[in-house]
Amino acid sequence: MGNVRAALFNYLFAKHTQGTFVLRIEDTDKERSKPEWEQDITDNLKWLGLAWDEFYRQSERTEIYAKYLTQLLEQGKAYYCFCKAEDLEAQRQDQLSRGVAPRYAGTCRQLTEAGGKEKKSAVIRFVVEKKIVEFKDLVRSQVKFDAGLLGDIVIAKDLVTPLYNFSVVVDDFEMNITHVIRGEDHLSNTPKQTLLQEALGFPMPAYAHLPLVLGGDRTKLSKRHGDDSVAQFKTQGYLPEAIVNFLVLLGWNPGDNRELFTLEELVKEFSLEKVHKGGAVFNPKRLDWINGSYIRKKSLSELAELCKPYLKLAGFNPEPAEKLEKVVSLYQERLKKLSEIVELADFFFKDTLSYPKDILRWKKYSEEDAKNALEQCKKIAESVKENEWTKEKLEQVFLAEAEKVGDRGYLLWPLRVALSGKEASAGPFEIASVLGKEKTVERIQVALQLLS
Repeated sequence: MGNVRAALFNYLFAKHTQGTFVLRIEDTDKERSKPEWEQDITDNLKWLGLAWDEFYRQSERTEIYAKYLTQLLEQGKAYYCFCKAEDLEAQRQDQLSRGVAPRYAGTCRQLTEAGGKEKKSAVIRFVVEKKIVEFKDLVRSQVKFDAGLLGDIVIAKDLVTPLYNFSVVVDDFEMNITHVIRGEDHLSNTPKQTLLQEALGFPMPAYAHLPLVLGGDRTKLSKRHGDDSVAQFKTQGYLPEAIVNFLVLLGWNPGDNRELFTLEELVKEFSLEKVHKGGAVFNPKRLDWINGSYIRKKSLSELAELCKPYLKLAGFNPEPAEKLEKVVSLYQERLKKLSEIVELADFFFKDTLSYPKDILRWKKYSEEDAKNALEQCKKIAESVKENEWTKEKLEQVFLAEAEKVGDRGYLLWPLRVALSGKEASAGPFEIASVLGKEKTVERIQVALQLLS
């Protein structure tokens, strides 16, 4: 969700300033890139409504990277490094044991290519000057780094396999990127990219590093805090507009108490000046509240269509549409996510219900009392004409009888349980009006048989 939030902030800033939103797939490392992962990214952005203006794959741009790598090598600003991984790790451990920040010692910096060294076994390192790198961040203000602590950094595995910091610098220049908006975990990459920009003679884009998204314990967000892929949130029944609305409030505020925004409203309102410096806490309950708010804004026909796949997946037939809309209307105010419709309303789509007979009893009453109450309910239901079978009519006749008893629960609790098979559900009149007279009487009879 932190990655999606970064994409959202880029989208909103680009659209607010009439700019271009660029989607760039960084896939030069074949071991860490798969077509299905790219598909997941593009599918999720489309679902959220974040349409890009330009699309690039770095794997299709290797000739461009090779040109600039060759330029740095020829100018002596980069060199081939033949050091073995085990030697570098030993060097790193030695530095750590002496309390020194790990960095490459520059072993191959002055090395010539003579002596039988083969480039295919080497990486390409960039010569890092010992200097203070300073830049203005649009969120964090002025930022300083001591480049002397970095050592010479690896910028490519070979001429056609650039690493992240090099490839994005080249792409930002070639694509005329003016603003880079990303998480503050990338802040340490910025001085490396700044040095590369200077070495290549590129202008520096403006950087904005967003505060991290944190879990409830204020550590970096992870799955244990409820974070998951966008596809998983979609599967659980969250709406795209709710995800967008929730994510934008993680680190940004409009300056007032408003909490619900359309994407169009966010484009109009968004500015980097209103992005917070401190970490934003991921609160799943707030996401549920926002999602529920959007569910309540849907028309019954829209909501029924959105709920239909979840019922089908559970093995239920959600047809006809008229019945499904009636069912959905009973739970629209209670749904926090679409998937909950299955657990809440499954009894509408079952031929038979299974539940313990004990839950038919209301508070202090016995099973015999419950049985008597249900026999009374059956008679009342049978007395109502088919053409008068409405929630209003059922409420009228059942409440009239309940008032005679002096305890609504005595009559209505076992009725509701008999119709739903649940201790918690919609009201008995609403349920009966959807089930119809025949199914209502049938379920009351089944409950009576259970008590017998």
